[in-house]
Amino acid sequence: MFADSKRTKVFRHVFLILGCLLVMFPVYVTFVASTLSLGEIMTRPMQLIPGRHGLQNYYQALFFGGRGLGGAQRIGALVMIQNSMIMAVGITVGKIIVSLLSSFAIVFFRFPGRTLAFWIILVTLMLPVEVRIVPTYQLASTLGLLNSYMGLILPLAVSATATFLFKQYFMSIPDQIVESAKIDGASAMRFFRSILVPMSRTPMASLVVIQFVYGWNQYLWPLLVTTQRRFYTLMIGIARMLATGDHQAEWQVVMAMTILSMIPTIIIVIGMQKAFVRGLTEADK
Repeated sequence: MFADSKRTKVFRHVFLILGCLLVMFPVYVTFVASTLSLGEIMTRPMQLIPGRHGLQNYYQALFFGGRGLGGAQRIGALVMIQNSMIMAVGITVGKIIVSLLSSFAIVFFRFPGRTLAFWIILVTLMLPVEVRIVPTYQLASTLGLLNSYMGLILPLAVSATATFLFKQYFMSIPDQIVESAKIDGASAMRFFRSILVPMSRTPMASLVVIQFVYGWNQYLWPLLVTTQRRFYTLMIGIARMLATGDHQAEWQVVMAMTILSMIPTIIIVIGMQKAFVRGLTEADK
């Protein structure tokens, strides 16, 4: 190992602190704006000290929303947070289950076209979402999945990336473990449930973080499949509040909703930080 000089350590920490401040400054400005009145936000320059309207703005955001979310029957952030949570959790669980099963079949079973099946799955990574969005929407419409939780979740519940990661992980499992399971009389699914899934907890933890953030931040697909306000996700709600036409957007409520939208992902990332890093750097066997 190389020892860093004191000057190098100081420079490194100063650089990291400046980087953190640079990243956090827009978030801080957003938080300050969420505690001000609309008039204070529109004042130039806007103050950078939190105001006295925070409770009022967050209360309105949580229970009533803002302009652009309907007339008298507005929906608040609580409904949209629930929808976003259902969608994010559904996508995360669906992707992990489907990827585990598909990787298990590709690695541990011998059948014609096994390699071709894997490459077909992998090729989907080369297709941008915009290329697949029209046929996917048409299929969802044909199956009656518009304006439903299943319509929000199912088309996004398959991941070639997760399948690839699990396949690589399964291929590193020693053959002795597989042979021992066969000698003990374990069936294929018993081996999958009792041995393979517990061994895969580390990569699963890292994928939970990645896929939850992916599902939570979805915008294009929910925008297409949801036309009823009760199925709006938080990202759609924020966008609707900005598209107010000739009216002034209620920026204080928009900023409050933006801060609320960050909280679940921050909790997930911080709460699973160690497992996330371990899943990307270690092989837990």
